[in-house]
Amino acid sequence: MALLSNRIQKVKPSPTLAIAAKAKELQAQGIDVIDLGSGEPDFDTPKHIKKAAIRALKEGFTKYTAVDGIPELKKAIIGKFARDNQLSFEPNQIVVTVGGKQAFYNLAQAMLNPGDEVIIPVPYWVSYPDMVLLADGVPVFVPSQEETGFKITPQALEAAITPKTRFVVINSPSNPSGAAYSAEELQQLGAVIERHPHVWAVVDDIYDKLVYDGFTAVTLTQVVPALKERTVIVHGVSKTYSMTGWRIGYAAGPSEIIKAMGKMQSQSTSNATSIAQRAAVAALDGPQKVIKPMLKAFAQRRNFVVESLNAIPGIRCRAPEGSFYVFPNVGGLIGSKSPDGTVMQSSMELAAFMLNTHQIALVPGLAFGMDPYVRISFATSMENLQKAMERMRLVSKDLLG
Repeated sequence: MALLSNRIQKVKPSPTLAIAAKAKELQAQGIDVIDLGSGEPDFDTPKHIKKAAIRALKEGFTKYTAVDGIPELKKAIIGKFARDNQLSFEPNQIVVTVGGKQAFYNLAQAMLNPGDEVIIPVPYWVSYPDMVLLADGVPVFVPSQEETGFKITPQALEAAITPKTRFVVINSPSNPSGAAYSAEELQQLGAVIERHPHVWAVVDDIYDKLVYDGFTAVTLTQVVPALKERTVIVHGVSKTYSMTGWRIGYAAGPSEIIKAMGKMQSQSTSNATSIAQRAAVAALDGPQKVIKPMLKAFAQRRNFVVESLNAIPGIRCRAPEGSFYVFPNVGGLIGSKSPDGTVMQSSMELAAFMLNTHQIALVPGLAFGMDPYVRISFATSMENLQKAMERMRLVSKDLLG
């Protein structure tokens, strides 16, 4: 008898977490590794948010809460959707989870039966396919093109829908590409989904505040209200408020689905951490101006990285609409040989070469289902980015001569 279940053997470890762990291991050995793999802001959590957590701790707010979240946090989440998206929700349409990742996981477990298909645009966040597999679902990948801004077309979505399709994943702005759909583009995708009554939308908006050049992020049901009863929005405080370690995510959608997600959570983690929930209330209800310095710094870094990468032979990079990632095309380096004779057959070999010889940690595009690309996080200091871009130039020189 096999020691491990068939289910767990279908799942791959998270490549992004593996890269981050390898980078930290090398740094612990005193090696000057520049980590461009981590998907978390390098800024500290704003003071008023930390103070709210300290206050909760001092008040003894350290017991179990309702599995689906404390009332004041649900109220703050409802306020966020009303303020930012002009959407109205009731408390029974909100569930608070242990990070945005758990929201998606719980949703997959609550909605999918064996053989149900989930449409996932490529490139995709690394965990979507595996969470679908863990729910015995079938990931259906719809490729995008760099030329269309890493966004799928309505025609491609229509062609992917079958009678087995359960839901479509829309992540905007995207991890890993930073691509974000305009209101018009979402309307077009929504019109396709609307024509198929058995198909739901799962919208991951966790980067919606991190947008540049005047771009306005909207969510699907803002522009296609008829889909509200077939849409679940996944969100969280991790990226916007630099609260990755606090592990507070949430989801909003029809009460029946939200209740089922809460039931799933009741048999896994129970409630999200009580103190972190109080901190999240302060984040959502507090002054939103705390986001501006972080966003300004991200915009400067994005512009620097895009310009620098486009000046390196063998690499080209589009400027993303949002998130804190770029997804450069490294096709000009693929097929080249390293000084020791190793052929760069894909982004996997290239990423390994960069880490081992030039101490740059980034994530190969294959982890996101798309080559020849790599994901670079610019959620690190400008000093680190300047050093990293110089090392990238040396990589190109080593490989191309």
